[in-house]
Amino acid sequence: QVQLVESGGGSVQVGGSLRLSCAASGRSFSIYVMGWFRQAPGKEREFVAAINWSGGNTVYADSVKGRFTISRDNAKNTVYLQMNSLKPEDTAVYYCAADRQVPFIQVPSTDPYNYDSWGQGTQVTVSS
Repeated sequence: QVQLVESGGGSVQVGGSLRLSCAASGRSFSIYVMGWFRQAPGKEREFVAAINWSGGNTVYADSVKGRFTISRDNAKNTVYLQMNSLKPEDTAVYYCAADRQVPFIQVPSTDPYNYDSWGQGTQVTVSS
């Protein structure tokens, strides 16, 4: 089992930036896809970004393309989400997740049901 702990959330004004981190405990972090999802009040959880095991392949939701960047440091068992040009509609609880079903997947999944380990979430609030 892997445990995921997010950090870096907070309140920021429109146009600002935040960097989320997700620290993973347990073995084999480096061989699995990692993803970020978010959930706003009254809405379903939605995909934000994902990265394959090596960091060489990333996928983004259209709503965050060009503004958010996902990366990982396998030596530190950590995945990051750099968020720039933040908008009020980015306000949500952000969750880190691991897709541990199959190792060494090249193309990350955007389906939350493929992810079997989740962090507790970190709040991001963007105000105008």
